[in-house]
Amino acid sequence: MAQQTYAGVAVELSDEGYFTDSSVWTKEVAIEMAKEDGLELTDTHIAVLEFIREKIAKEENLTIRSIGKSGIVDIKSFYKLFPGAPLKRATKFAGVAKPASCI
Repeated sequence: MAQQTYAGVAVELSDEGYFTDSSVWTKEVAIEMAKEDGLELTDTHIAVLEFIREKIAKEENLTIRSIGKSGIVDIKSFYKLFPGAPLKRATKFAGVAKPASCI
C-alpha cells in the first residue's frame, strides 16, 4: 500500500492504485488524480464518477453496460471519456475498489 496526497487529502492506495477508504474521496481529489493520469475531467466525467459511487454504495453490480444504461453516457461515450480501460480508470478516479470484473 502507498499513500498519496491529492488536493490536500492524504489517500491510502492499494498496490494497484485503488482507494482503500472511499470515504476520503472528493471531486477535487478525482480531478487531481485524473490530471496526474493525463485526463482532464469534465462535468460529464464527474457525473459518471458519482453514478459509480452510488452503485457501489448500494452494493449493486457495476458493469460497463450499467454505466451505458445510466442515462449519463452511452457505452461508446464512456469509452471516449475514459480511454484505454474505462472501467478501471473510472473506478480509480471514483475512489472505489477495483471491480471484480476487471482483471
